[in-house]
Amino acid sequence: MPEAAAGRRIIATRSVPFHEYDMEGPQQRDMSYLPLSYRKDTREGCYLMRMDPGAVTIAHDHPGFEEFMVLEGELIDGDGRRLRAGDFVSYEPGTHHNSRTESGCVLIVFEWGAARTRLAGGWVQCAKPR
Repeated sequence: MPEAAAGRRIIATRSVPFHEYDMEGPQQRDMSYLPLSYRKDTREGCYLMRMDPGAVTIAHDHPGFEEFMVLEGELIDGDGRRLRAGDFVSYEPGTHHNSRTESGCVLIVFEWGAARTRLAGGWVQCAKPR
């Protein structure tokens, strides 16, 4: 058996149970997520998101960047744009949207920059709240 590499973590995502989705407030039973590096306390990191056929996200604002790629299925963004496997989307801080799926989908989501603010055309780290 190979030795474990220092500092490496592997998650067998096909065999780990997903969590019930509640990231926009109330629990949404037709959606689930699997945190990979995501931390709720900082609202940053990466997670897999599974949406059952007919699922609709609650409209939400982004305190930081939200980026995602469709891995399986099809997602329809709030403006009607259909996103398919391989499509990548990046939302800047302060944007507002929701999404839905007719057929179901799996996304990999990256959220970062929630503890930052825009100053003088660039992003700087702010002190974290105590």
